[in-house]
Amino acid sequence: MPEWSVTEPQKLTFDDPVTTLRVRVVNGTVNVVGTDEGSARLEVTEIDGPPLQVTLKRGELSVAYDDLPWKGFLKKWLDRKSWRRSAVVSLAVPAGTRVEVGVVGAGAVVSGIEGRTEVKGVTGDTTLVGVAGEVRTDTVSGNVEAQAVTGDLRFNSVSGDLTVVAGAGPSVRADSVAGSMIVDLDPADRATDVHLTSVSGEIAIRLPHPADARVEANTASGSVSNAFEDLRVNGQWGAKSITGKLGAGRGRLKATTVSGSIALLRRPPAEDEASAPVADSPTDSPAPSGGPADKKVL
Repeated sequence: MPEWSVTEPQKLTFDDPVTTLRVRVVNGTVNVVGTDEGSARLEVTEIDGPPLQVTLKRGELSVAYDDLPWKGFLKKWLDRKSWRRSAVVSLAVPAGTRVEVGVVGAGAVVSGIEGRTEVKGVTGDTTLVGVAGEVRTDTVSGNVEAQAVTGDLRFNSVSGDLTVVAGAGPSVRADSVAGSMIVDLDPADRATDVHLTSVSGEIAIRLPHPADARVEANTASGSVSNAFEDLRVNGQWGAKSITGKLGAGRGRLKATTVSGSIALLRRPPAEDEASAPVADSPTDSPAPSGGPADKKVL
C-alpha cells in the first residue's frame, strides 16, 4: 500500500485510480477540485505540527492525521491538544470521486465534484461550487455557502449559517438551532423540494418567477414577509403562516422557525437578472421592511 508521511510542503501525483477521497485537517484550508483527468494530485503548501499521513489503497486516497478519526469526528474538537496544528492542502481528483472532508477550525472549498460530497466542520466555513452529486454538510458554528449546486443538499448546524446561491438541485433540507438560512433557487424547469427548520434563526427564500410549488411557512413568534399575491398570510399576533400554491404546485416549500422571521422573495425573470433591484437580492435581511417585493409584512 503506497504511503507517505508529509512533514513539509510537498507535491504528490497518484497514477492509480482514485474513487474515494477522505481528508481530515485541523486549522488551515482544504481545497478539493474535480477534474477530467484520470489521475489525482496533492499539494501541501503549508504544514505545522504533526505530519499528515497520506495513503492510497483500493481506490481510496486518505490525507489525515492518525489521531483524528472520521467516526466521531465532531466530538474530537473538544480535545484542545489536537488543535495545535495546521495545514493548507489542495487536491485535484477525478470529478466522479466520492469526497469526505473533515475540518476542525479549517476552511473547506469543494468544486466541480460529481460524486457524493460530505463535509463535517466545527468553526471553519465551507464553500461548495458547481457540485453535482449529493451533498451533506454538518457543522457546529461554521457557515456553509453553496453556489450552483445541482445535487440534493443536506445541512445541519448548531449556529452556522446556510447560503444557497442559484440552487438547482432537486431538494434542499436544512436544520439549525440558531443559524440563519438564505436560499436562492435557480429558475430551472424542475420541481424542488425545500424543507428548512430553525429555532431562532431567520429564513429567507427567493423563488423563481414564475414559481411552481406548494408553500407552507410557519413561525411561532417571528415576522413574515410575502412577495406572492397567490399566497395567504395568516395570523396577526403570535404565530403566523404563509400558505398556498404557486403555479401547478409541483414542488414543495416548507419552512418552520420558532422565533426567527421568514421572508419569501420573488426572483426576477432570467432576462431581467442584470437589472434586478437590490431589494430582491438573496443576501438581503430575511425580514425586509419595504420595497415592491414585500406585499405583506407582519
